[in-house]
Amino acid sequence: MAKKPGGRAEFVFFNVTYEDGSQRSNRRVPASVVADGDSQARVAIEEQDRVVAEKSGIPPLTIKTIARVA
Repeated sequence: MAKKPGGRAEFVFFNVTYEDGSQRSNRRVPASVVADGDSQARVAIEEQDRVVAEKSGIPPLTIKTIARVA
């Protein structure tokens, strides 16, 4: 039986560059967060990094730039 549409969450992807020069590609941010513009993407990605840092015990990196994936 086919799956019913409508249950999927939509995401917008961003490439992130950190202050130390490292990069992460295709970071997912819910489309509802960036509905009014990409400025809230940084906040969402910083929150994701904070959660990962808490779990790993390694401090989060400082974000230098964020660019939407075309």
